[in-house]
Amino acid sequence: MDASSPVLSVESVTLDFGRVRALDEVSLHVRPREILAIIGPNGAGKTSLLNCISNFYKPSSGRILFNGRDLTRVPPHRIASLGIARTFQNIALYTGLSTLDNLMAARHVHMRSGLLECVLYWGFAHREDLHHRRVVEEIIKFLEMEPIRKATVGALPHGLRKRVELGRALALEPRLLLLDEPMTGMNQEEKEAMARYILDIHEQRDVSIVLIEHDMGLVMDIADRVVVLDFGRKIAEGPPDEIKRNPEVIKAYLGQEHA
Repeated sequence: MDASSPVLSVESVTLDFGRVRALDEVSLHVRPREILAIIGPNGAGKTSLLNCISNFYKPSSGRILFNGRDLTRVPPHRIASLGIARTFQNIALYTGLSTLDNLMAARHVHMRSGLLECVLYWGFAHREDLHHRRVVEEIIKFLEMEPIRKATVGALPHGLRKRVELGRALALEPRLLLLDEPMTGMNQEEKEAMARYILDIHEQRDVSIVLIEHDMGLVMDIADRVVVLDFGRKIAEGPPDEIKRNPEVIKAYLGQEHA
C-alpha cells in the first residue's frame, strides 16, 4: 500500500435490521496515523459502523477496505490478526483474571508454538512466552498500570478497567484501533488521563485511531478530523473547528445556535 493511501475505506455502507436502516450509504476513510472521531446523537449508527468494520455485522451493501483488503469477506475471528483491535462501550474483560493475564490472553493471535511445545514448554515455546511477556510488561508500563498488574480485574474501579481494556487492545499490536466510548463513566481526571494515553498511542506507536466519544471538548481537542452521523447518515465531515461551526451539526447534535 502507498503511504498516502487510506488505512481504512468505508464505501457506501448500508446496514438494515429488517425495516430499520441503521446505516444509510455511509462513506469515510481513515488516513495513516490519524485520529478520526465519529460523533452523533444516541442511535445515530456509530457503534453499528464499528460493528461492521469488526465484521460483527454484515453490511446490507457497500464495502469496507483495510489496507486494500475487503473486510466484509474476512471471518470475524480473523479481523484481529489483520491488525485491527477494539475496545467496547461495555467493558469486555476476563474479570476473574489479573491485568497481566488479560493482556497475555490478547497475545494469542501472535503465538506460533504448537500444542506439544506449549505443554512441554521447551525451546521455541519458552522463548516465545518470554517475548510475549516482555511486550505485555512494556504496555503495562506505558499505561502506568504497574500497581495493578497482578490485581483481579473484576475488583478494579471502572476507570482502571477501561485502561486495562485499552492495554489489551494494544497487546494485539494493531495498525488500526477502534475505541468505542473509551471515556464513558469516567470523572474528569480519568478522562484527561485517557485522552493523554490515546495521544501517546497515536504519536508513539504508528497507529491510526477511530474514536467514538460523547465528550465534545475532548473530541475537539484530540481529533484530527470528525465525522458526524445522524439517523444513520453522514451529515458532516471535516476538521474539529469546522465541525463546531457547521449549522447542520449544531442542529442535530450540539443543540445550540452558536459555537
